[in-house]
Amino acid sequence: MSPVVAAIILIAVTVAVSIAVAAWMGALTFTWMGYEDIEINACHWEWGALGNREINITIQNTGTKDVTINNLKINHLGISNSKVDPAPPFVYHTADGELDLIITYDYTNGSSYDIAVVTSSGHEFTDHFTGGQDET
Repeated sequence: MSPVVAAIILIAVTVAVSIAVAAWMGALTFTWMGYEDIEINACHWEWGALGNREINITIQNTGTKDVTINNLKINHLGISNSKVDPAPPFVYHTADGELDLIITYDYTNGSSYDIAVVTSSGHEFTDHFTGGQDET
């Protein structure tokens, strides 16, 4: 085999390996560099069908990766998952759009509430609301 053909083969192999490594590193970067961001877009205070007080919050996944909603907190205290509809834990995809969560909670009109959405990685996304006030 001539030295010219051998040099062309070496260059072709080097280029192919470098493209494969670049693609692999890019995939690692997008996986590790993604971030979670949940926004509470709206909060409505209402009476439920069974006469219970309910807080209806609308959330949106504005981050770059899917998240698992593990729990909700009101005033830094966890809410039983049986009092949340849909009940956590569940996966919330970035492409899902807005999601309504209904929390059965005996709130007091005029009182302040910090409502937090907690993800599986431990991030808490909190917003502040006043009970009984229809806020958007």
